Amino acid sequence: MTDRHPIMAGNWKMHKDHLEATQLVQKLAYHLQPEDYEGQDVVVCPPFVSLRNIQVLIDAERLDLQLGAQDCHPESSGAFTGEISAPMLARLDVDWVIVGHSERRQLFGEGDELVAAKAAAVQAAGMGPIVAVGETLEERRAGEAADVVSRQLHGSLDGVSFADPTRVVVAYEPIWAIGTGETATPDDAQDMCAHVRSVVAELKGDDVAAAVRVQYGGSVKPGNVRELMSQPDIDGALVGGASLNADDFALIVTHRR
Repeated sequence: MTDRHPIMAGNWKMHKDHLEATQLVQKLAYHLQPEDYEGQDVVVCPPFVSLRNIQVLIDAERLDLQLGAQDCHPESSGAFTGEISAPMLARLDVDWVIVGHSERRQLFGEGDELVAAKAAAVQAAGMGPIVAVGETLEERRAGEAADVVSRQLHGSLDGVSFADPTRVVVAYEPIWAIGTGETATPDDAQDMCAHVRSVVAELKGDDVAAAVRVQYGGSVKPGNVRELMSQPDIDGALVGGASLNADDFALIVTHRR
């Protein structure tokens, strides 16, 4: 175990309209008690169109939930039709922004340089980036998983400030385990999260690596979260499908209780 403050984040992806999002957060808040937030950050990352509703709900009900966004543009403003800037998110009291998710990398062709620019933009706007990395099944089978993740980290963290390492999160998500029902074994997840930490140590030093939080993502469920979170280098979870169900996400958040 470590004294790093775990972070449990639900990535809703392109699910839930603003009414459904409000209902989901209300139900989640009902399931969670004040002590469930102690010693960890609990984050919900709804689609852009629901951010304002969830921000108002969190403020009005004085919930201990933190608000996250799923992406942003690296520029602060400009003629970028359909895009959302980091300063816009910051004005909505967003705490965290996911950058470099595998779906952005694979479906939209985003590379490490763009991910790094987005992470820097997130920090410049006063929020924390959740930088996602992970290998494909083909890369893992070829024995390239560690090299792929190292390369992604070197590129995606270029220019990212670690002045406060607790405000940078790295999410290791094996692509083959996202939405497939497949999950890396706890030992596999630990090995790769430890590898992530070792690469951060190479780039930023041992003290930063000891303080930065590393999440595991990839079909995290109530049934496997306890064993995953017992690993020494896993400091939280980036939860996809299970975060769309308030009962399931609440069980994931309360994994130690």
